[in-house]
Amino acid sequence: MSSQVQLDATSAAKRDFAEFVQYQVQNHAGSAPQGFPLEVADVQDLKDARIAYGFPVYTIDPADLISGRSEMKTMAKPTGIWRFVITLNQQPIGLATVEQVNGRWETVAYGATVLAKDLDASMGAYANKDRSNVRVLRIYQAQSDFLEVSSAQDGAVRFAPLHSARQSLLMQRPDGVTDGRKGLLEASELLEPLRAAVKQNLNTR
Repeated sequence: MSSQVQLDATSAAKRDFAEFVQYQVQNHAGSAPQGFPLEVADVQDLKDARIAYGFPVYTIDPADLISGRSEMKTMAKPTGIWRFVITLNQQPIGLATVEQVNGRWETVAYGATVLAKDLDASMGAYANKDRSNVRVLRIYQAQSDFLEVSSAQDGAVRFAPLHSARQSLLMQRPDGVTDGRKGLLEASELLEPLRAAVKQNLNTR
């Protein structure tokens, strides 16, 4: 992932968020309206919120997942979408979704408060300082998000199922520590439930 792409996506996220905050603060006095996409008690609090960090979103083609001819790590491909954690007083309050629209990086959505909190906690638990050992993986056809974690010790890749994956796949994080992988699952533990969910969702379309 080129650093220029990251810079362009980040500057777009910050630019658009500044405009979003200005508009919301001018048009909504007091408490946040019903269904507001970010978790703030008062819209004025947005003035203290900021774009904290971003990450590219990866996915796996459903055909590759079902055939399972290679490892999840090598099947994962970038979607071209970036998501940015928005924080207020160091606490995540939602995500900004940024993608290229007619060749220009733009924020296309705000929201996903639950995912933002879960992801930020997982980043804190598993990511190194520059988050170079983790990738965010979204399996769209299974409505499941994961944090892919590469081990600094043995180079092995394991996965933290995020809230959506735990819900849609009825999956729990492992308890306790085995092989230094507290809360992480092997790809082999994910493939069958993922394949089943993908097949079911593809069949119900």
